[in-house]
Amino acid sequence: MKFKNITLNQKIVILIISSLLFTILFSYFFITFIYKSMYINNVKETLVYQGKQTAALYPHGSQSEGFKEKIQWYNVISPYEVVYVDQVKDLKENFPYKIDNQVLISEKELDLLNQGELIEKEGYVEEFNRNIVGAIFPLMKDDQLTGFVYIYVPLAELSEVFQTGIPILVIVGVIFFLVIFLILNSFLNSLFHPMKEIQSFSKEVAKGIFHKRITVRKNDEIGELATTFNKMVESLEKQDVEKKEFLSNVAHEIRTPLTYITGYAQALLDGVYTSKEEEDQKLALVIKETDRMKFLLQDLLDLTRLQDKSLVFEKQPLPLSQLIIETLELLTYPLEQKKILLVKKLNDEVIIEGDQNRLQQVLINVLDNAIKYSHKNGEIVIETYEDQANAFITVKDYGIGIPKEKLKRIGERFYRTDLSRSRDTGGFGLGMSITNEIVRKHGGSLVIQSEKGKGCKVMIQLPSI
Repeated sequence: MKFKNITLNQKIVILIISSLLFTILFSYFFITFIYKSMYINNVKETLVYQGKQTAALYPHGSQSEGFKEKIQWYNVISPYEVVYVDQVKDLKENFPYKIDNQVLISEKELDLLNQGELIEKEGYVEEFNRNIVGAIFPLMKDDQLTGFVYIYVPLAELSEVFQTGIPILVIVGVIFFLVIFLILNSFLNSLFHPMKEIQSFSKEVAKGIFHKRITVRKNDEIGELATTFNKMVESLEKQDVEKKEFLSNVAHEIRTPLTYITGYAQALLDGVYTSKEEEDQKLALVIKETDRMKFLLQDLLDLTRLQDKSLVFEKQPLPLSQLIIETLELLTYPLEQKKILLVKKLNDEVIIEGDQNRLQQVLINVLDNAIKYSHKNGEIVIETYEDQANAFITVKDYGIGIPKEKLKRIGERFYRTDLSRSRDTGGFGLGMSITNEIVRKHGGSLVIQSEKGKGCKVMIQLPSI
């Protein structure tokens, strides 16, 4: 099995088992280290010390019965074996064993003894079936070698040294591993059960099922992930609804003019008209509905381009008052038709940086709506001002207004606040969507305040120079 195909659950289990095995190996080597570094070294130091003390009791005379008795007594009370001889051959007779298959004293070691130096012995003795530690001490008189004291002790095995500790260690280790296993099992279940739930849920989301939600049980990182995932699905569900509404609205907006065009074209084809004037009237209606379709497609393309992140405006410094005056000149006819009083409160010193054509499109959309939904002989107030970093445009009308419950939907594609007036006003519900995108692309914001029957106020904020 390739490592990349192992699940996250399996990887964590492998990691923890590897850690436990490492802990066991470390414990083994640590105990071995204690055995060698502490126990054996301690035995050596004690043995050398006792050997020196014993050799110091030598009377430096002929072989004394008193010294022998002391050696025998020491053998009884001490864990060490002590051998006292005056000849090397006697030492070999008292200890006829080989250490690591070597004789007890080599020629080189004998030279060291003759010089009055002690020699340490350590190695495996087959007859004892274990290692021993020992030391040979030369007994000197007038710089002459007169005897030897050989003190040695068989070393206890590792299991014997720790015969009390190892069972306790094993029991504690088993209990520890059981506790670790239970904790690990609980941890993995709490970690991977919601992860599997998210995985299963994500497959449903991939199939277009957006109405379900993940149950958030904890406030940890997994809980935060589930909450974020739920928010993402809510966003996808909203986008899906908007997409369906968008397609439905597009189909509806295209179907209506196509129905008119088809009907009038068929009437012309069948000769269902009584005069040249009626024929021209039907042709004019066909052209009118064709233009409506063209404007709709143009608005859709415009909105799509504005939502493209790669779109870059051609910005330049613009006197805001001049831009507004030029825009109002384009709207002179509808203002005169409804005999609307236009009140201008413009600050000539406000300068912004933006795309002139796009910002004029924003002003036309906002002012055109204000005119359409104002009463005849009404009033519209347009004002500009600035603070340290921003310029502001407000357009206030006193027309029919917008109900508060509909304000939050202003700017949605194809949304109209008054469906009964949509064909009279000629809008598709895309103007404010386009306006919002243009303002947002300029780093600004648009806020609408309104109340039904009391008019509407639109506030546009743009960065100033």
